[in-house]
Amino acid sequence: MSKSQASGIETYKVAVCGGGGVGKSCLTIQFVQNQFIETWDPTIEDSYNKQIKITHNAVEHNIMLNILDTAGQEEYRALRDEYMRAGDGFLMVFDLTNAKTFNELEQFRTQIQRSKDNEHPPIVVVGNKADLPDDLKKVSTKDAQALCQKWGVKYMECSAKTRTNIDESFELLVKEILAQKKPIGGGGGGGGNADAGTGKKKGCLIL
Repeated sequence: MSKSQASGIETYKVAVCGGGGVGKSCLTIQFVQNQFIETWDPTIEDSYNKQIKITHNAVEHNIMLNILDTAGQEEYRALRDEYMRAGDGFLMVFDLTNAKTFNELEQFRTQIQRSKDNEHPPIVVVGNKADLPDDLKKVSTKDAQALCQKWGVKYMECSAKTRTNIDESFELLVKEILAQKKPIGGGGGGGGNADAGTGKKKGCLIL
């Protein structure tokens, strides 16, 4: 994280990660450019910027997000350590119609923890393709909620196609990042879902 004193803009690096084909690029482009891409070549790595305003603990923050849309394919696993070390927060995406991508989240989380040397880095889990019929879905809300409760992270179900909960997912992740920042000047502060000094978060949210 860096902060421009002159402009008052805080900059954070967010990595959108998850297995291949879960919709990471579609989700990211929908957030940044307000459009849905029907077809997309497999991503190695793309970077986007978007400025947003977030109110956290009654304080308004001007945020510049540097968003890294990462490769999900196993052959690019070696690239992950680099972006995970640099990332301030992580949007872990899976496909609600593909149980394999849900099961892959564990390895992404483990690698993030190792790269950040933090048992509870800022993470929001996103179940994408929520617009599809229930009979196509292979991962239930209950199962996703249970995993997030176990990990102590937030969960949202989204649709890159209909733009459902796209902005909300990124904004929630930024609040998780802000919650882990050390209070300036000591005394109180913090709040959010982080235990002071540990980065441990509680609860699981479905929107």
